[in-house]
Amino acid sequence: MSALGLHVLVPGPLDQRTGGYIYDARMVQGLRTRGWHVEVHSLGGDFPLPNDDACRNLVRALTGIPDGSRVILDGLTLGVCPDVLSKHRERLSLVALIHHPLSDETGLSADTRDLLMRHESQSLSAVAGVVVTSRFTADTLKRFGVSSGRVRVVTPGVDKASFAEGPASDAPPELLVVGTVIPRKGHDVLVRALASLRQYRWHCVCAGSLVRDRSYAERVVRSIENSELVGRVEFVGECDSAQLDSFYRQASVFVLPSHYEGYGMVLTEALARGLPIVSTTGGAIPDTVPRETGLLVPPGNAGALSAAIRTFINGSEGTTMRTRCVEAARRYATTMQTWESAVNQMENAITELT
Repeated sequence: MSALGLHVLVPGPLDQRTGGYIYDARMVQGLRTRGWHVEVHSLGGDFPLPNDDACRNLVRALTGIPDGSRVILDGLTLGVCPDVLSKHRERLSLVALIHHPLSDETGLSADTRDLLMRHESQSLSAVAGVVVTSRFTADTLKRFGVSSGRVRVVTPGVDKASFAEGPASDAPPELLVVGTVIPRKGHDVLVRALASLRQYRWHCVCAGSLVRDRSYAERVVRSIENSELVGRVEFVGECDSAQLDSFYRQASVFVLPSHYEGYGMVLTEALARGLPIVSTTGGAIPDTVPRETGLLVPPGNAGALSAAIRTFINGSEGTTMRTRCVEAARRYATTMQTWESAVNQMENAITELT
């Protein structure tokens, strides 16, 4: 085994703009800076559901990796064909990187959820260890029979950023949502919540891909017109870093209506900019967002989400609430883990687990 050799297997290209892929890319970049030789294998096929094409590409990649190598498998690869991992477990040091369990994705049928849970359980039994991005996700692995000794938590880092300036003093509060438009992110709940706040002054920008679940995204966008929110809620699609920085800088409040997050990197990115948070208690979010920096409500509850947003936009009371949470977020921003520290934890985790 090469002392600093590593193979990383991910579905599709590594430069995709989702939290999971950004995390993977930052780890690859950081480990290379530390002297690791990291080879990334971008797998073709329709992951994470079981299918022959994805399975063939996973088999081809694993077969081509030399005996004794360290291999990190992004969690999206664990659902397609778990038997393959069992065949390679003796000759390769396999580590799974779980952002959140596949079976916890929102919108799955009961049969699909059960199938993914079975496949993920089999895959996790074949790996030497598991890296997760939150304590919450580490706890969820107990239901897959993964002992705590085989798990390492490596929370994401965050880049230092300038604090948000917000909109002009005479402009309405600016709500910002960052996340791929898929059922788990709860954009449909957001639109229902905002529809009940039409009488207040606000504007909302939703940044994130509209093509990963086109039918869902189209329904959400259509609901804006049906809710008489045209011009007040804007879906701007996937943005590059410069565009996102501009949206963060102009924001008053960051909103993430997710049903579930395995960590929620965009939440810490918003906190790094000193933004108040309105989000949910779904998954690891309560562990990611300090209580004093915002309000968390039950996932899927449009009424509770509406009430939380109203707290931040309702006249002078809203201004006072925003100010209090901004101060708390700015204090917290000075304590958050850097990416350099996260890479150091990942390096230690890989070494220990393999």
